[in-house]
Amino acid sequence: MRAIRTTLIVLVVLGALFVAADRIAVYFAEDQAAEKIRSSQGLSGTPKVSIKGFPFLTQIASSSLDEVEVKLDDAVTASAGRESIKVSGFDATLHGVRIDSSFSSAVADRASGTARISYADLTKAAADPGVTIGYGGTDAAGKSQVKVTGKVLVMGQTVERSVNSTVSVQGGDTVRVRADEVPAEGVPGLEQAVRQKIDIDRQLNGLPKGITLDKVVPTPDGIEITLAGSKVNLAG
Repeated sequence: MRAIRTTLIVLVVLGALFVAADRIAVYFAEDQAAEKIRSSQGLSGTPKVSIKGFPFLTQIASSSLDEVEVKLDDAVTASAGRESIKVSGFDATLHGVRIDSSFSSAVADRASGTARISYADLTKAAADPGVTIGYGGTDAAGKSQVKVTGKVLVMGQTVERSVNSTVSVQGGDTVRVRADEVPAEGVPGLEQAVRQKIDIDRQLNGLPKGITLDKVVPTPDGIEITLAGSKVNLAG
């Protein structure tokens, strides 16, 4: 009995040591991965990386991580044509991440997540001091919209118009804002002049390679973006 008891105690101690070593290793790996993502993607801040699954050491041995969460807040600035646009609340879950021992390579089989663009940042990306973008409530069908206000010069006079616009995704990387209707009130050229101001396309090409925009939904606090991706490269 004493031998069995001793063996059990040894096994418990070894198990505790293994768990401790496993957790230390995963914390170190998360820090390394966060720094690599920050430097390779040119981020202004360091993301929070959480490696899921236990044990971690067996995942490292197979050079494949089951699931990794990457969170960023106000650290992603994507280019949007000649302008830049801040993407906040970036939160992605990566599945089937293949890595090497130094984390110099990290590619996820698939990814899903969310991000946000505030109306203030979307207004800045419009690149026109006469344009402002805000929440426009919902239409008769319950679909959320944005309200875009623009000032234009028509026939020697400054005209301001606020219209409800639909936000959509084009090509997996572009946020499109299109006015549903522009009241021209019989003024020649007014609708075209207003649309030139307030109909906006902004391509986001500063996100990790392989991440695409799936859909966008206007909310009172900003534009909510659903992200998707495959073969997502986090370290290059």
